[in-house]
This record gives sequence, C-alpha cells and structure tokens, in this order.
Amino acid sequence: MIIDAHQHFWQLDLPFEYGWLQAPQHERICRSYLPQDLKPLLEQSGVHRSVFVQTQHNVAENEWALQLADENDFLAGVVGWVDLAAADVEQQLLQFREHPLAVGIRHITQDEPDDDFIVRPQILNGLEVLQKHGVPFDLLFYSRHLRHAPALAAQLPDLQMVIDHLSKPQIRDRSLDQWQREIREAAAYPNLFCKLSGMVTEADWNHWTPADLRPYVETALEAFGTERCMFGSDWPVCELAAEYGQVKEALQECIGNLSAGEERQLFGETAIRFYGLECGE
Repeated sequence: MIIDAHQHFWQLDLPFEYGWLQAPQHERICRSYLPQDLKPLLEQSGVHRSVFVQTQHNVAENEWALQLADENDFLAGVVGWVDLAAADVEQQLLQFREHPLAVGIRHITQDEPDDDFIVRPQILNGLEVLQKHGVPFDLLFYSRHLRHAPALAAQLPDLQMVIDHLSKPQIRDRSLDQWQREIREAAAYPNLFCKLSGMVTEADWNHWTPADLRPYVETALEAFGTERCMFGSDWPVCELAAEYGQVKEALQECIGNLSAGEERQLFGETAIRFYGLECGE
C-alpha cells in the first residue's frame, strides 16, 4: 500500500483565500485542482491512496475536503484546520473528528508574521487539546522555525508531530549546515516525524536534479529512520518545478539501498501509523 502523505486540492470559485496563487511566479498552478485531476497521476505512479492537507485557515475547508473524501475512495484522510488560539478549539476539533476520515490538524505557521507564533502560550494551549485527543499535528515551517521543534516535542511528548517538507531547507542555495544540525536535534525526540516532500520547489525550479535533493533526503533518513519518514508529493504545488511522477521518481533515486521493509515504511506504513489511516489492500 503506497501512500502519498501530502497533497492538496483547491477550487478557485469557492469563497476561500487563494490570493497567493495570483502571484506571477505561481501562474502555472493558478487554476482549480480537484480529485479527478489527481487520480490518474496516482494510478500512473503506482500510488494507491493519498492524504489531503489543508490550505485554508477556515473550518469550512474541512467540510469541503471531507465531502471530497467521501466521494473519492483513494482519499485516505484529511488533515484539516482548527483555530488553536480560540476558546472553543476543543469544540472545533471534536466537530471535525466526528468524521472518520479526519486524521490530523495543520496551521500554516510559515506565513505568520511572528516567527515565535507556534510557541505562544495560547497556541500551546491549543496543541495541548490536540495532544489530549490524540490528534497529530503538521508543522509547516521554514527552516528558520525549525529551532522550535525540539521545545514543542519536549513540552508535548504525547503529541505526534510531523515536519512538513523537511522544514523547507534552502536547496537552491545548497545551504545545509545549520538545517542539518537542527533537523538532527529535532529527530532526537521520538514524537517528531518528517515528510520527504516539497523539495523540488525549494530547489531551482527549472534546473534541479535528484542529486540536488540527495543530501537532504540522506540527512533526514539518517536522523529519523524510515519508521519516522514518509513520502509526500506536495501536489499540485510541485508542478511549479516537476510533474507528479518526477517527484516520486526523484525520491526513489535519492533513497539509496533501503531494504524492502524500509521502503514499505517510507512509502506507506509510516503515514498509516502516524495518521491512523484505515487502508486495506
């Protein structure tokens, strides 16, 4: 069972905030992307199921995505959003979790003006609610936020968290040293996981090669092991730099000589365990 642990949909005629897609550099992906667009790509790449990950700070997207999941069997789960700072965060979470395909929560931390947003007391209170109910959390960081991961993991030892896109290292600039040190510090905490995703868009969009990604993949695998790493396409954002199949092929080229069991973990079993997915053959 091969799982894509990180993909998105958006529909531009819905009343959501898609302003970022209007930027000139995003023209290529400034259109609606829906399940009928993804399904043939999964089939062509031998991927069986996928996990939708939120794009909006709006609980209405949760409902929309869960409806898509009800209508499309290949969707194994939905990572949604709740307002972590709200007084009724627990009520929001419980409402979301009423649906069996609601598997996790994410906040777009990278876009917060305050680099210390994720460790604000009211946000930590919200994360404690996730911990209480056993709901995993996606950490969408830039590399400058990665320093917060160990503190979060220590303060919330029973909250499983996954670092999306390896915390977006500066692959284009071949910057490695500080990121490498901090990702290893994060990996020392067993409740932190890592998605091998989103790398092609941190590389040179027009001239990247798998060799550009390899040092980052190797570092993550060495630090976390395949039991805490998972494959994600970051489709359709990846289309800024690569087609779906190229993303999966590049990761396969970077992973070296993993055992069959390790490959099963990386390409499916870790995601199933982390999100609690119900994925029969």
